[in-house]
Amino acid sequence: MIPFNIPPYYGTEEKNLKQAILNKKICGDGEFTKKCSRFFEERTKTLCTLMTTSGTHALEMAARLIGINPDDEVIMPSYTFSSTANAFVQMGAKIVFVDINPRTMNIDYECIARAINRKTKVIVPMHYAGVGCEMDEIMKLAKANNLMVVEDAAQAVNSFYMGKALGTFGQFGCYSFHETKNYSMGEGGALLINEEQYIELAEILREKGTNRNRFFRGQVDKYSWVDYGSSYLPSELNTAYLYAQIEVFDIINDNRLLSWDMYYQQLKPLSESGFIELPFVPDGCKHNAHMFYIKARNLEERARLIFFLKENGVGTAFHYVPLHSAPAGLKYGRFAGEDRYTTAESEKLLRLPMYYNLDPKDIGKIVFLINKFYKK
Repeated sequence: MIPFNIPPYYGTEEKNLKQAILNKKICGDGEFTKKCSRFFEERTKTLCTLMTTSGTHALEMAARLIGINPDDEVIMPSYTFSSTANAFVQMGAKIVFVDINPRTMNIDYECIARAINRKTKVIVPMHYAGVGCEMDEIMKLAKANNLMVVEDAAQAVNSFYMGKALGTFGQFGCYSFHETKNYSMGEGGALLINEEQYIELAEILREKGTNRNRFFRGQVDKYSWVDYGSSYLPSELNTAYLYAQIEVFDIINDNRLLSWDMYYQQLKPLSESGFIELPFVPDGCKHNAHMFYIKARNLEERARLIFFLKENGVGTAFHYVPLHSAPAGLKYGRFAGEDRYTTAESEKLLRLPMYYNLDPKDIGKIVFLINKFYKK
């Protein structure tokens, strides 16, 4: 069986875990957590990166720091994970779903423009498959309408748009280090903060509402409860595991890109014959090979292809059921404009196995089987 996903593992994770234990500090914000934060600050050129317990919690922190009020409206794609919406729903916001660009599966900025009204407070672009949304146009819309931007960059660690790291355009960017991501700590995430006014507020929120970070920096004599907060600090054991992959950051990235390119080149003839569609990466986007997907011609064909590949030992997966059609989506949100592409394109998309050290022979087998399916 060729699995759909294998969590990234380089081989030095155990060494880091042992060192974290020997450091006698495993609760968070120790040596490895700080190393991870510094790495992403330097890599992305963002002001501050705070490691979190999940990408979901990074989104939740962003929603609270922005100060969402009940009845505020938040615009986002319907084709995203529930966490993108939940972060704002828990603050009482109304979710406004809009259509996607079918070529990239990203939010369509023209649909955003038509959905903005006096209640709109935030735009939440999600960078699907590590391919950047049109952030120049989205930021223009935000500036013209005095709106905040929170980037759901869960899939976009080490992806860039016009030379700038995804997650650094809006006020906040949110990363995920779930086991399905390019770099993993099992469960984990990071909040990228791009405006200085939010840094201390975020530290307080992350540290149970205390000014503990200021105390450790020697800025106050003692720390105390100063505002609402929760515990968003990841375990030092988790960040120790992640840092082993950060130490070989580019090796992992290059390996995934090699697999992505092999898929693309070997499936290109099938695409040119009109049987499938391949991923589209616009000019100005540098992606991270987070996933490789193809699009069948319709839902029925995709279902038959999934079954065929499974029968032949290949694990695949479709992706999101559009949120606006889900029970919670109907309860907490509405779709603005016409659903021209979101549902139709989501029913065609099929993700193929993609992970660090995917065997080229397995890629060859998968491509052979897809060709065999369509030759029938």
